[in-house]
Amino acid sequence: MLKSRKVTDVFGMRIFTDDGHYYGDVEEAIFQGSKVYGWRVKATKNSQLSRVLSGARGVTIPHQLVKAVGDIMIVSKSALPSEEVAEETAEAIEEY
Repeated sequence: MLKSRKVTDVFGMRIFTDDGHYYGDVEEAIFQGSKVYGWRVKATKNSQLSRVLSGARGVTIPHQLVKAVGDIMIVSKSALPSEEVAEETAEAIEEY
């Protein structure tokens, strides 16, 4: 049975990858029409995102990568930015 949730209940929720690594916290929902298109994730201290994205504050992940939502949100490990993307982001931040 599919259980629905209010979007406001998800804000601040901790996100983990399907490998069990702490990914970050939900900061904002992104809508396209009346459907959730993606999630803005805050790179918090000790999260996988803060390790990969040294200077960025977070990322936006598509809702398609969300596997489950309950007490926590579980996302696919493919949501983690690659090392190449992280380097490009760091360079862009330095140039800015």
